[in-house]
Amino acid sequence: MSEIQETDVVIIGAGPVGLFAVFELGLLDLKCHLIDILDKPGGQCAELYPEKPIYDIPALPIVTGQELTDRLMEQIKPFGATFHLGQMAEKIAKQGEGADECWIVTTDMGMQIKAKVIVIAAGGGSFVPKKPPIKGIEEFEDISVFYAVRKMDRFKDKKILIAGGGDSALDWTLNLHPLAASMALIHRRDDFRAAPDSVNKMRGLVANGAMDLHIANILGLNGENGVLESVSVKASDSDAVYDIPCDTLLAFYGLTMKLGPVAEFGLNLHENLIAVDTEKFETSTKGVFAIGDINWYPGKLKLILSGFHEAALMAQEAFRIVHPDKKLRFQYTTSSSDLQKKLGVA
Repeated sequence: MSEIQETDVVIIGAGPVGLFAVFELGLLDLKCHLIDILDKPGGQCAELYPEKPIYDIPALPIVTGQELTDRLMEQIKPFGATFHLGQMAEKIAKQGEGADECWIVTTDMGMQIKAKVIVIAAGGGSFVPKKPPIKGIEEFEDISVFYAVRKMDRFKDKKILIAGGGDSALDWTLNLHPLAASMALIHRRDDFRAAPDSVNKMRGLVANGAMDLHIANILGLNGENGVLESVSVKASDSDAVYDIPCDTLLAFYGLTMKLGPVAEFGLNLHENLIAVDTEKFETSTKGVFAIGDINWYPGKLKLILSGFHEAALMAQEAFRIVHPDKKLRFQYTTSSSDLQKKLGVA
């Protein structure tokens, strides 16, 4: 087990609401660590609709999911938040009593963070990869079959087959190609949902004989004890069935949302959402807050701007928990020189 890291606040979820929470907490001199299962900040905005227009962000008539993420990252830059990406918050445990009371958050990779406050900003829950409906695939998972790339070096000199037609499939095809012993891409049709530039680069590699493209459907996996030897496929435009030699299958079939380990945190739930008060957006457990789409209260609206409001009120109570002996003085950023210095605009 690695050494326990310490901070004031752990934020579970690095979507827009989690990122804005860093700003509100930062104004109060509270340090944050963020945990997210995705490999980049932005949550649904960046992962599911990076180029889709969003119309209800104040002062921004139109903004894409990625642009909103980029702007929020720029806004919180002065506060030096620490990101732990590609990890899932698996469990929380209370430690100590009285003034020494705190939380230990443990991720699925064994990392531990100690903090006075936990903020759950996980949207609709954790992103979970959609698994292809292939019989016996569980035997190969985490040995030869993977749904994410956490360390590229793991795939060096591998005979890789990537399945999927979206941005993740094309991006990793291009990024892992220089490392792989061989690279092949399989998709059920010769039409891709990825960025045109990525598709063109992939087709260029195919045309040059640097990789293979299969327009086909996966039928089954061949190998023993989780070690993949080949994948059986059926061509989409004929009855041809054949095997693709490979020792690694990366399947990118999209993501689905599940509450995940958060459901086991011992918090009061309302129809699979976390019930909170509307004064400070605290859960049934003191020191644990929920903001954004993952929470519920009467009249709740699932809007990003609602989550921003919730983050602001949460931060006030978080300060009182982290610094119970300090007086909280509310300050407007337009009139406080101290706040302006924090933001680098003084």
